[in-house]
Amino acid sequence: MGRPRAYDERVASVLLEAAERIVEAEGLDALSVRRVANEIAVTTRAVYSLFGSKDGLVVALGARAFDLLRAAIDALPTTSDPAGDLVEAGVRVFRRFALDHPALLRIGVLHTGMSPELARQFRGAADHALDGLRGRIVRLADHGELGPRGVDDATCAFHALCEGLAALELRSALSQGKAEWIWRDALSALVAGWRAA
Repeated sequence: MGRPRAYDERVASVLLEAAERIVEAEGLDALSVRRVANEIAVTTRAVYSLFGSKDGLVVALGARAFDLLRAAIDALPTTSDPAGDLVEAGVRVFRRFALDHPALLRIGVLHTGMSPELARQFRGAADHALDGLRGRIVRLADHGELGPRGVDDATCAFHALCEGLAALELRSALSQGKAEWIWRDALSALVAGWRAA
């Protein structure tokens, strides 16, 4: 019989929340196993046991970004309007995620300050989240609203627009008080353009 795990998913979640706070406040360079352990008053053994290293923490943060996105996409209701549902996914899921978790956006989506090797280690979580978005776009295709483009190309375009809008908003480059309207307008125009084609 193996040794029981000393640290569970609850501890892992609390450690990741602490790591996210550190990265948000001071950047990825400030993240360390000791810092995260001290943040929640556990030994470094807890961090090493659950994540293996600082790199393991970063990979887990990247995966967490996409787990949160996928869960939010899955929780968003669908209606009889697939185009409207897709715009809502951009505004209510991706925008909300970017505003609530800017550190995770920088790590998971933008890969800021990390090696491509680390980013590849959470590619599976990224693909899983993208499948949730792709499912919304498949609904458009099923209604004949994608024009001549394929689902993968439309998914890439929609994701790229969301990523760009998020980057602009986090830099305070969108008009104050109009950010949500700009998101809605830009995403609606993209989807309307697909239909028009």
